[in-house]
Amino acid sequence: MPALASPPATAPRLRPPAVLKLIGNTPLVEITRLDTGLCRLFVKLENQNPTGSIKDRVALAMIEAAERDHRLQPGGTVVEATAGNTGLGLALVAGAKGYRVLLVIPDKMSQEKISHVRALGAEVRTTRSDVGRGHPEYYQDLAARLAREIPGAFYVNQFGNPANPLAHETSTGPEIWDQMAHHVDAVVTGVGSGGTLAGLSKFFARVSPETAMVLADPAGSILTPYLKTGQIGKAGSWAVEGIGEDFIPDIADLSRVTAAYTIPDAESFAVGRELLRREGVLGGSSTGTLLAGALRYCREQTEAKRVVTFVCDSGNKYLSKMYNDFWMAEQGFVRRPPEGDLRDLILHRHERGEVVEVAPEDSLLTAFQRMRSADVSQLPVVDAAGRAVGILDESDVLVKVHADPAQFRAPVRSAMTDRLETLAPGAGIDDLLAVFERGRVAIVMDGERFLGLITRSDLLSFLRRNIP
Repeated sequence: MPALASPPATAPRLRPPAVLKLIGNTPLVEITRLDTGLCRLFVKLENQNPTGSIKDRVALAMIEAAERDHRLQPGGTVVEATAGNTGLGLALVAGAKGYRVLLVIPDKMSQEKISHVRALGAEVRTTRSDVGRGHPEYYQDLAARLAREIPGAFYVNQFGNPANPLAHETSTGPEIWDQMAHHVDAVVTGVGSGGTLAGLSKFFARVSPETAMVLADPAGSILTPYLKTGQIGKAGSWAVEGIGEDFIPDIADLSRVTAAYTIPDAESFAVGRELLRREGVLGGSSTGTLLAGALRYCREQTEAKRVVTFVCDSGNKYLSKMYNDFWMAEQGFVRRPPEGDLRDLILHRHERGEVVEVAPEDSLLTAFQRMRSADVSQLPVVDAAGRAVGILDESDVLVKVHADPAQFRAPVRSAMTDRLETLAPGAGIDDLLAVFERGRVAIVMDGERFLGLITRSDLLSFLRRNIP
């Protein structure tokens, strides 16, 4: 028998997927159904990049630059601190080139982003979003430490990497210039790493010095206050992802910013949702901030101008957050007219069809599947007349089926609890706490009419929304 051939010393490098050629050259469309004052406002659809964000551009540029100067070697590990989108770009680009990718992501990031980077093969370390530079769990400090500890690791450091702004100077800027027929009066952008603003500032300083650079910044970020006072203040907190900072990034160039707007989270989310309803464009949370800033700028102008801003990433990454009515209400970004009683604590209203429920005749399998899809552990049991007749939780189902899985076909009424803890809307918080102390969930009834459930989480969310 002939001897088996020895395997090659190194595996042949795979060709990167052709999808990487689709990075950049994104469309530019005009906003036509929102009030832009005297201006014409255009948005560059960076959500059309392969992973759905503008960060694909810089991920490709930074990886290729690191390969050229040999900071990244075959078999190496790419490490980065990211709000999610740079991580997605790196997971696509570096993963396609055969590198291990390790991302450090703050815990406020949407689950869609985290699931996406993991699906691309990246490893994720989630860390705290409520700590600043110098804390061992601050996402950038943690990523830098991991890069030092891992042999062959390359710390991308988008906040200080010159390939980041260069990507926008050499691709994003020229694309806008050509698409706008060499007539751009203002560009509205945000600062996350600072690369977009720095790169576009350098490009437009060269080809069109009169083009204004405008900053849209989340409330809580230090950047707009710094531009107005020259002082670096203490950062607050904000829910918008990807932009806003608690420090001045090394690559940030704020010197050409002529106007800056502080945009509260509620306005960012509202404007982003309006962009979808009115213009049919599904953008993410930072898109809402940029568009809100651009609309403010446009409406202040006393003469017609041509203004450009960005759909930074896809709203598909925020379906569980800014496009989720219940998340918006729970976070206090959408407020219903107050009732002045326990109805203000009910997140899911039965009369509006918002309650996930089962009927007494439904099977336990149906109930279990609804629990899983809604990510809840208990369901109210509501009859055809709209009356709450029971409650079913996971333990009730488990007791019924553990010895005989065929019991999943049994009706809900055979396992539900019909000893309900009901409260009238006018009951007090002490009454509600008493229900919780008995280990129950409160069912709010107006006579025989079921209004909804109140859980401990609902009460905590209500109290948080009402912090003085």
